[in-house]
Amino acid sequence: MPDIIHLLPDNVSNQIAAGEVVQRPSSVVKELLENAIDAKATQIQLIIKEAGRNLIQVVDNGVGMSVTDARMSFERHATSKITTTEDIFHIHTKGFRGEALASIAAVSQVELKTRKEEDELGTHIIIEGGNIISQLPVNTAVGSTFLIKNLFFNVPARRKFLKSNSVEFRHILDEFHRVALAHEDIQFQLFNNDEEMFRLRSGSLLQRISEIFGRKIQHQLIPIAEQLDWIKLNGFIGKPEGAKKARGEQFFFVNQRFFRSTYLNKAVQDAFEGLIPPRFLPSFFLYIQIDPERIDVNIHPTKTEIKFEDEASIYALLRTAIKKSLGVYNVVPSLDFDQNPDWSFSLNKKDTPIVEPKININSSYNPFDSTASKPSRAEKVNLHELYTSSRQEILTSEMFDNPSETITESSLLRLSNGRWITEKDSNVWILDPYRIHQTVLYENHIKNSKGNVLSQQLLFPIERPVYDLEKEKLDSIKTALFAEGLDMEIEEDLLTITAIPSDVMQEKIIELIDYLLSELSEHSEEEFSIFFSKTISKVSARKRNEFIQPSHFLPIWENFITLGCPKFNPFGKRNYEILPMPNFD
Repeated sequence: MPDIIHLLPDNVSNQIAAGEVVQRPSSVVKELLENAIDAKATQIQLIIKEAGRNLIQVVDNGVGMSVTDARMSFERHATSKITTTEDIFHIHTKGFRGEALASIAAVSQVELKTRKEEDELGTHIIIEGGNIISQLPVNTAVGSTFLIKNLFFNVPARRKFLKSNSVEFRHILDEFHRVALAHEDIQFQLFNNDEEMFRLRSGSLLQRISEIFGRKIQHQLIPIAEQLDWIKLNGFIGKPEGAKKARGEQFFFVNQRFFRSTYLNKAVQDAFEGLIPPRFLPSFFLYIQIDPERIDVNIHPTKTEIKFEDEASIYALLRTAIKKSLGVYNVVPSLDFDQNPDWSFSLNKKDTPIVEPKININSSYNPFDSTASKPSRAEKVNLHELYTSSRQEILTSEMFDNPSETITESSLLRLSNGRWITEKDSNVWILDPYRIHQTVLYENHIKNSKGNVLSQQLLFPIERPVYDLEKEKLDSIKTALFAEGLDMEIEEDLLTITAIPSDVMQEKIIELIDYLLSELSEHSEEEFSIFFSKTISKVSARKRNEFIQPSHFLPIWENFITLGCPKFNPFGKRNYEILPMPNFD
């Protein structure tokens, strides 16, 4: 039997390796920008066309490469950063694996022009699909210029699975922001389809943050600084009132390298406990300086996962330092003046006599009289028994023998968790008013959107600051939002809303925009209409604690009956539960 195991050709193995390193155009951007920084560049240009599909170009004024180094840089595991395994734990550069350029060249058409300061001429290399086409002398500036053309031209399956240009460019922006925020001392420029989008000057960290996310963010940031013998922490955290549901302003850096950490994210959330609503995210730009021997960056080719030698101590330092800064700058929870009017109370004016409260007693009531009215059976139900008893699955059509039959105020009992219970046909119904209201709003908006959507012009437009990533997201759905009755304009870093759907309250619009930005993904026109209807139902539905009296709930219940009482809300959560009445006899 012949031997069947053989070595793969270099071009095949490089394409396989590229699957880890080059996942999408933003992966190429990250690697090339980091190479430019390692080359000690002080000025870096990034030029993008068609979201990186057709062109990714990076121009830097770094030290450049010799003729031999330029050719060697495209070989696998060829690097100037390390020579032994011990060097991995003393890394001060961005790259060290020697895989990036080989992986990029394996799946694209690459041109490199580079020259060192002491050389009269530089070198020009052209590579296609990992094969070197030519290498010639060239007259070029000191530094390096990489042109990556037609990404995945020889791997059609990979190219086919790329997302839309707006989505891919959003990922490129993310990588550009991360690199630029880590190196405020370097000048950056970003061009997209021949339009300059960013010109970032070298300067302070606060200046860099404001150039990326808008000037208004400066007033929302609090400085943070802490230093121990083995670690240094500095950066900025956002004030609690600036917290959002949308992600996008949360950044961790260690030794000028961006990284992600769910564990350390929890430390930030804990520090803001009691200051921001649940599921809201504070802004933070936090920079850690630590001995490279105390961390391991060799976890994944993307190098965004990092292991710390003593992560628990860093958690404690983060939490303590943030709390300290919040205290120093007098950031405390604010009083809620938007209180539910049903909970309001009044104080007597000065010099007004105080009247003793009176209690009305029915003197004719006899508790031993068997004919006296008794509490309904639903009121005597042990709630613990209700929630622990087995659930009875029942079809929607079986819930009501007569759909026109309504619930009366006297038959409803409000639970401490905001849900309501009532009794019918020896069953206990547990109703969720929030989810039921969501269902009613969703169905109404879907029904109305099939015709001409009604829109209400605002006498006073609503404004909200936006940063560049949010601008990209809103631009990608602007037409779809207009079709849903929401008209807006974006100028510089300010979003102005001039018209809103008629079924959305004005005070809910900012929350609606925040939720859209946090949950937005690619949708077809029909899918976006459903997604938008679900979003309206989520932000506009009254919360459970707003249904204080049965009269608050019954009108919504009447509308719910006309829909056929669907068992689930638009998000797949149960609107109600039906349980057998416990027998206490």
